Amino acid sequence: MYNRRHLETTAAPGSEFRPVLNWIRSPKQGSSDVPAGLWTKCPRCATLIYRKELDRNLRVCSRCGYHHRLSATDRLAMVLDEGSFREHDEGLVPEDPLEFVDEQPYPTRVEEAQRRTGLPEAIVTGVGTIEGRRAVVGAMEFGFLGGSMGAVVGEKVARSAERAAELRCPLVVFAASGGARMQEGALSLLQMAKVSVALGRLGSLGVMFLSVLCDPTTGGVAASFAFQGDIIMAEPGALIGFAGRRVIEQTIRQKLPEGFQTAEFLMEHGLLDAIVPRQDLRPTLGRLLRLCGAPATASPPPLPADAQDSIA
Repeated sequence: MYNRRHLETTAAPGSEFRPVLNWIRSPKQGSSDVPAGLWTKCPRCATLIYRKELDRNLRVCSRCGYHHRLSATDRLAMVLDEGSFREHDEGLVPEDPLEFVDEQPYPTRVEEAQRRTGLPEAIVTGVGTIEGRRAVVGAMEFGFLGGSMGAVVGEKVARSAERAAELRCPLVVFAASGGARMQEGALSLLQMAKVSVALGRLGSLGVMFLSVLCDPTTGGVAASFAFQGDIIMAEPGALIGFAGRRVIEQTIRQKLPEGFQTAEFLMEHGLLDAIVPRQDLRPTLGRLLRLCGAPATASPPPLPADAQDSIA
């Protein structure tokens, strides 16, 4: 330790506090450092937020209300009654019929996404309850190849619509996607038609489809099932649109207004039914499910036999 007498006898004039400053700048090994990952910066207001506090607030910034992105599993845990969810079709995994290669082979990209997210594909589907009301639910995972819709995602959404028709209970889908999956070419585009047909059959039976648009919802997902809901909701500030600003401006040769692809802009122009803050989403869905006659149940239905099927 340094003391004043030591500094007076050994330090050069004008450098009394230099050793102390050096110690502060370069602490000794073994000193307590702040662990990485404890704090995160809000991208809107630049406030440093304690991660545990952010999680307690449903990953919404307490200062500016910015809604950070949620994983599919976290979103389902936030909305569904505890222990009520039974996943369906988790055995469906993507294949590589086109043998697509860009910077990496498509199967390699899929394996990395599976390892990173812990999910087999970009959507989780199943049956659960929200405030005691049964619903078929699906939540997209943007962290899995940008939540892109390939053959498996389209198949799982179509099967969810068919399951909702069979059970006569509403379908709730949380969309978060960059659009169609380019690695599957035309096969990914065909999912738009397939899902639309399945949702059309569901609507003809009078079964409600509730669509919740999360950040971001774009491309082929926005152009298909995301905007086919009987009731379309969005989270505050969500990016929603088809193509990017630059592509649109170059096509129409006009300057677009600021924020034209936000949930608030779409709400103002009649494309949404409601913007629902995250803390209000569960009670809002529960109220809508009661109003549309969703069956009340104390326990979810058993897992179907086809849950482990895979597609070619």
